[in-house]
Amino acid sequence: MFRKDIVSRFSAAALALCAFAAESAPLQATQYADFDRYVLALSWQTGFCQSMHERDRNEPDECRLQKESADKADFLTVHGLWPSLPKSIAARGVDNRRWMRFGCATRPVPNMPEVKAGRKCQAAETGLSLEMANKLNSVMPGAGGNSCLERYEYAKHGVCFGFDPDSYFGTMVRLDSEVKQSPLGLFLAKHYGQSVSRDEFDAAVAQAYGQQSVKAFKLTCNGNPAYLTEMQIAIKAEAINQPLSANSLLPQPHPGNCGKQFVIDKAGN
Repeated sequence: MFRKDIVSRFSAAALALCAFAAESAPLQATQYADFDRYVLALSWQTGFCQSMHERDRNEPDECRLQKESADKADFLTVHGLWPSLPKSIAARGVDNRRWMRFGCATRPVPNMPEVKAGRKCQAAETGLSLEMANKLNSVMPGAGGNSCLERYEYAKHGVCFGFDPDSYFGTMVRLDSEVKQSPLGLFLAKHYGQSVSRDEFDAAVAQAYGQQSVKAFKLTCNGNPAYLTEMQIAIKAEAINQPLSANSLLPQPHPGNCGKQFVIDKAGN
């Protein structure tokens, strides 16, 4: 059974999501719409920044200036929302590996301008409204500034589908908030800075979305001992405008590389 504090947080989250949905148009592809799923990629921001440091990468501003947060679930941030390979593009000889590498720049179609990961700010402006840009900045630390993550994500995974930018990024903001408010978000916050087992993580997923949804979550870790850097959640395309639930998630073929035990990294580690 859910505790009262979890139920109350879900109720508050539901009200907030209703308000958000009322002001955001549904996400809808206007071309290449024949795909079956999205992958929602959420970073564990402290782990992501630690991995950049350990790999001697130039730390982006959002990592260099990272600070502690009173609500540890705030470190669950938005990376992107990736449509799967459309059937009409696969019919042109494109496989999933090429699609995930090039996205909207895949040849022969959609053949949009390619933007390199190391040159994100060369991507075109997204056309986000100021209101939505402010909402996105609160959950995507790499948006704007010198990182331009939102430009790169839209150029690679959004523009060729004709997604309205506010709807596309607004969907990411909404879904990130849902996960944070769920028993899974509470689990991550409770175990901030601690080592957890994959079984414990999966139990939190099951509490939030049902046992059958455990396989919808693919985890990425770095380091030894392993620490969490990202989770990827598979969502049915037709359910993208609905709240996350057991009915909206899809199994993935691989659970990721985190193994049986990993750390929910904390800032500065």
